[in-house]
Amino acid sequence: MTPVLLSWSGGKDAAWALHALRQREDVQVVALLSTPTEGHERSSMQGVRNDVLQLQADAAGLPLLRAWIPQACDNAGYLQRMTQALQTARRRWPGLRTLAFGDLLLEDIRQWRQRQYAALDWDCLFPLFGQDTAALAREMIDAGLRAQLCCVDTQALDASFAGRAFDHALLRALPTGVDACGENGEFHTCVSAGPMFRMPLDLRTGATVLREARYAYTDFMPAQD
Repeated sequence: MTPVLLSWSGGKDAAWALHALRQREDVQVVALLSTPTEGHERSSMQGVRNDVLQLQADAAGLPLLRAWIPQACDNAGYLQRMTQALQTARRRWPGLRTLAFGDLLLEDIRQWRQRQYAALDWDCLFPLFGQDTAALAREMIDAGLRAQLCCVDTQALDASFAGRAFDHALLRALPTGVDACGENGEFHTCVSAGPMFRMPLDLRTGATVLREARYAYTDFMPAQD
């Protein structure tokens, strides 16, 4: 089986990519790789707390590696930190050379990843790419995936969507033109349960804040905090 390192944001697509990869007999996910932001201690886009990322990895039964990204990080800085993290991963798993992503639709993002990581001697795997996102969203929910919207782009969705459960009611409420999986950046999620986890996470909902006069972030944290 080909060892695979899975890019882990803390959201539903990464979680479902893990589930999909585990259904295959030719690959084995050996670890998750997250890119939290220094100072914020959260995943870079989703805003998922570092301790919640760790709880997710524990529930998945996998090690969590981190490529810490500085604030206001440009592409060169991002690749530098990723290169260091990938080198660390390869030292731990010498046969590792495949990096998987939960991307669904955006061809330009897929091609960018393939170019950048090929230069670092890594292959890219996209187990969910090209699927119908409306059907995929329903499949996730029906299979027991549980997630909440942790970041909403208020230029695409009303801020009141932040914090809502990713469920069938949400799918019915999404305005026309908004992707059912938020693949165009309309929203991001924090996953708390699903077939990829050995047990559900016990999270509580914190405050919702507006950042950059655009993004509504809802905080989710371990219930015992």
